[in-house]
Amino acid sequence: MSGSDARALSRSLLDLCRMRKLTIATAESCTGGLVAGALTDIPGSSDVIDRGFVTYSNEAKRVMLGVKTATLETFGAVSKETATAMAIGALEKAGVDLAVSITGIAGPGGATPGKPVGLVHFAVAARDGRIVHREQRFGAIGRSAVRQRSVVEALRMLMELARPPQAAKPRRETVSRLRPRVARSPRSHAVKRRRTPRG
Repeated sequence: MSGSDARALSRSLLDLCRMRKLTIATAESCTGGLVAGALTDIPGSSDVIDRGFVTYSNEAKRVMLGVKTATLETFGAVSKETATAMAIGALEKAGVDLAVSITGIAGPGGATPGKPVGLVHFAVAARDGRIVHREQRFGAIGRSAVRQRSVVEALRMLMELARPPQAAKPRRETVSRLRPRVARSPRSHAVKRRRTPRG
């Protein structure tokens, strides 16, 4: 099921990015390049996909993405702070419009106190300055399942940020503008009547 989800999401994301002329880079740790793989599996993805960083070790995160040693030592590789730094690093190094990062514990080993198997941190950074972080606790559902669900989550987050930042707002405004027009006169009279005694 996740495979078909990932395929459908990849297609939709690539279509949206192609339409909006957006480019993408990925920065992956526990998924080992599966997000880049899912996207580049779709023909014509080269219009959108610039590159993928597979930064499995802390050293790779430092050298390839510019994640600070202090960030890794203080918060650990699997953390909001590291995921955010990875996404920003990928965005800056690749010079793209959107970058997604994934760092987590796919299992079966690797759990530490407070960081169970299935804990995955995601971040998406956009060139316009938006950064979204998400934490998922998939549980001990098996290494393959954690990785597959992480791919779907990463694609969903990219999709969210690939949409124009104000896409939802004008729609809401037009809806709220249209509704009062129908029932504006009684409301505005009521408001005026209330205001006059106060003034």
